[in-house]
Amino acid sequence: MITNFEAILQTLSIHQTGNKLLDEKYKLSEQPFEINDDVLNKILIQYFLAPFEKTTEIYRLSHPSEDLNLNEVFHFAEIIFNDPETFHANSQQLAKHLYDASNHPKIKSGELYIAYFNKLQIEGELHDAIGIFKSETKETYLTVQNNNNNFELGYQQEAINIKKLDKGCVIFNSEKEEGYKVAVIDLTNRSTDAAYWVDDFLKLKVRNDNYNQTSATLSIYKDFVTKELETSFDLTKTDKIDLLNRSMKYFKENETFNMDEFAFEVINNEEGIQSFKNYKASYEQEYNTPIADSFAISNAAVKKQARTFKSVLKLDKNFHIYIHGDKELIEKGFDEEMNLNYYKVYFRVEN
Repeated sequence: MITNFEAILQTLSIHQTGNKLLDEKYKLSEQPFEINDDVLNKILIQYFLAPFEKTTEIYRLSHPSEDLNLNEVFHFAEIIFNDPETFHANSQQLAKHLYDASNHPKIKSGELYIAYFNKLQIEGELHDAIGIFKSETKETYLTVQNNNNNFELGYQQEAINIKKLDKGCVIFNSEKEEGYKVAVIDLTNRSTDAAYWVDDFLKLKVRNDNYNQTSATLSIYKDFVTKELETSFDLTKTDKIDLLNRSMKYFKENETFNMDEFAFEVINNEEGIQSFKNYKASYEQEYNTPIADSFAISNAAVKKQARTFKSVLKLDKNFHIYIHGDKELIEKGFDEEMNLNYYKVYFRVEN
């Protein structure tokens, strides 16, 4: 968790970057921006940091060669943390690097804000941090003024909504040897083709902690049930929903994940268990992300994943059946007279 109630915005530099592919240019400010207004200071802290308050996934700066010094953002961040007096010069280098990474037609031009914070809290500890934020979306706002007891309307175009930060990352001066702790958001370009912010500019990889191991295991299992089992086993839709429900029940009721225990309680089929273990191993190899067979379950990850685990049986456009418990209480059949499939549902009490 990231909290900013003690955070101090020490320095801020503002630049502008365009789309290199479209031959747009970049503009660098010559000096840091001086913040002499306490209200503006608070607004900026809110604008930059409020979107990160609910962030639970933490990343690392990385490089395919495993040499962190070849990651440009890591290189410039390290210099700044070692000598904050070099902040503005290196903020210019970061702006140039972002411009070089802007090689996709969907990338929008915008202002780039690079900030240096003191006393920003992550996971219960205070650290110095470097924030890199980009505003791409502009809006029009109405203004109201009272002039001699008469109200006048005006407007301001190309304004920034301080509740909608388009892109941002915060690099904490912590765990440098592993690529620092990094939190990131990207609310504008979610497509793979436009993922330049995370992949090309920052070159991030997920920190392999309990949160991410919990999230990854649930995601792998969900894909296994919804994709792999369909081709390998003869399962009904209610069987699949039951398998998903049992997995979520396991993660909600246990504090620790154990692969053999999970496989026995949830899958409970030797062929299916081996198939899932092979599926997990293939994932680990493909994404170079080892996942332990035992780890502490992250409740935050379970809560987030639960939103994507669907337990709905959709029948044509007429009915949706929500299945939360014993699949033995629902029975499928075919009515020859009606020439239609049917489900028979057993229950004790109608609420």
